[in-house]
Amino acid sequence: MVTLEKIRAEMKTRLSIDKELHSVDVHADTIDEALADAAVQLDTKTNTLQYEILEKGSDGFLGLGKKPWKLKIYQDPSTIKKVTKLASDGLFDNENEDEAVQIQDRDGLYYIRHIKADIMLKVILPLGEGLPIELRDVIDEVKRQDTIDFDEELIKKLVKQGTDNSYINVGSYKHIPAGDVVIGVDVTKDELKGSIVVSPPSMGGSEASAEMIKRALMQQGVIEPCIDEKKIEEFVDNPVYNIPYEVAAAVMPVDGNDAYISYNFETDPKRLKAKVSDTGKINYKELNQIQNVIADQPLAQKIPAERGKGGKTLFGRYLEAKNGKDIQVQLGANVHLDRDGVTIKASIDGEVMLINGKISVEPIKYLDAVNVKTGDVKFVGTVVIKGSVEEGYTVEATNIEVNGIVDKSRLVATGNIIVRQGIFGKGEGYVKAGKSLWAKFINDTTVEVDENVTVYDSIVNSSVTAMKNIVVRGKKAQIIGGHLLATEEICAKKIGSPGGGTETILEVGIDPRAKKRLEELQNLQSKATKEYENCDLDIQTLEQQKKLRKKLPQEKEEKLKSLKEKCNQISQELEEMTSEIEKIQAHLRELKAIGKVKCEDTIYSGVKIYVRDALDEVKMDVKKVTVFYDDSSKLTKRGDYEPPALQEDQPDGYTAD
Repeated sequence: MVTLEKIRAEMKTRLSIDKELHSVDVHADTIDEALADAAVQLDTKTNTLQYEILEKGSDGFLGLGKKPWKLKIYQDPSTIKKVTKLASDGLFDNENEDEAVQIQDRDGLYYIRHIKADIMLKVILPLGEGLPIELRDVIDEVKRQDTIDFDEELIKKLVKQGTDNSYINVGSYKHIPAGDVVIGVDVTKDELKGSIVVSPPSMGGSEASAEMIKRALMQQGVIEPCIDEKKIEEFVDNPVYNIPYEVAAAVMPVDGNDAYISYNFETDPKRLKAKVSDTGKINYKELNQIQNVIADQPLAQKIPAERGKGGKTLFGRYLEAKNGKDIQVQLGANVHLDRDGVTIKASIDGEVMLINGKISVEPIKYLDAVNVKTGDVKFVGTVVIKGSVEEGYTVEATNIEVNGIVDKSRLVATGNIIVRQGIFGKGEGYVKAGKSLWAKFINDTTVEVDENVTVYDSIVNSSVTAMKNIVVRGKKAQIIGGHLLATEEICAKKIGSPGGGTETILEVGIDPRAKKRLEELQNLQSKATKEYENCDLDIQTLEQQKKLRKKLPQEKEEKLKSLKEKCNQISQELEEMTSEIEKIQAHLRELKAIGKVKCEDTIYSGVKIYVRDALDEVKMDVKKVTVFYDDSSKLTKRGDYEPPALQEDQPDGYTAD
């Protein structure tokens, strides 16, 4: 029963919604244009709008007497209500308003249409918490004065199950053809849009069906691909009488996209960013300013121009589309076009860059210095540093050339390293070269190279390992303190220091890497042996307890099992270590490198020289001497000074050539 309180509550709800309604008056050539304009003004979507026609527009005749449409447009009140609730719950922002509305609860809907002599029913089931359809409401609407009969059981079934978005015949009525709707078709002069104007049916007359509308359009020459069946369905569900309703549109031509280059790297250097840790902390040493590529790596692809797709007017007239424009691929230095004709690849290792619209790969990276501005440097080509490498930074490259000082830092190259000034390692500096190293001096630094080390002043308190030669030249040409290992020769003017205050050890005639590995293995073997002995002692203790008690507690039984497994593992590791140690020792015995230490001026007392593990400990200063290994006596010998076998000069440096 409808009470006064219910009416008041309903009116109060409607009033609150009406207060939130905002409407705009819009003048436009078509209804669609008016709706689009209003959507912008009301900051919403066109499908949430409703409108009232204030003045009907007209196309006129040959442009004369053209009259715009005048509409009052406002947002659908039900949409406002849903959007307001969602916004208050903070479920979406304005940009996602349309998507949020679509996923909300929706009440069930039904439509009853009288088409020809049939009563047709369409049922859309509710969504979420939406209210279901009341069977009584449907029955009441089906029962009209002109209704002949209807299937109540079928209606009941459809109300529960829905009709899958289609109309189902549920009855019949007394059809009077004279009262049928009249469908008029209006096509714009450019044949791009088509509308219907439908007059309302009188009692007993048939309403418009989708088939009737489609037939009316096609009878006027409108081709089927241009007919919008969705809009026709919307009209059938919610007919708008005596007002043009657009239901057809031309298939518009689609111009082809122009060809373009798709890059596999960042083309704007300003967008290269420092590495950020998982905690959000920025690592200012890893600034990622260099984009490394390797030879044959794809750098970019040319996306070909697309052919345009022609369209058709409502009457089937062809609408031409433009084809996309082609472009020429511009290649820079050290890149090439792959066989497919569209992929640009690197010809060499280096840094990829976009220079004047051309992709290039530069094999040399020039830097003023390595510091906070550059961060750590990792490059697959050659790095040339005009200034110095500041403390705490790392440079990794194929070749490295430093014109200044290398402070306490790391230099790692797969090729050569040139330091035109010197290296101040401060006890923590590290330099490694896959080929050779040239430097003015080396101070308190660890150096490892696969070929030669050439120094033009001095090596002081450093650990230097070379797989071939260590040569110190120049006016001082001095080695003071530290531990130097070379397979072939160590040469200098002065070795050690007067008074022998600093321990200086030189080793030649050995494989430095093999010897270091041997020392590592021997240390590991010693530790593992002690661990095995302790483990074995614990096992014996537990075994003795088990013999006396005949049974151990569960905890000790598990410990015994664990100790036995550990012992077996250590035993296996010791066997592997012993095997590797024997192989290295055999390799060192078979080494045929003669090994010599050559001093042009003085070897000071206190210097220790190992040639093939034979020790020559200098007790008194000696001058102009060569220390070598005597096969007959298996001891070291001293002979006259010989010039260094290695005579190569420092390279001039690296160029783009």
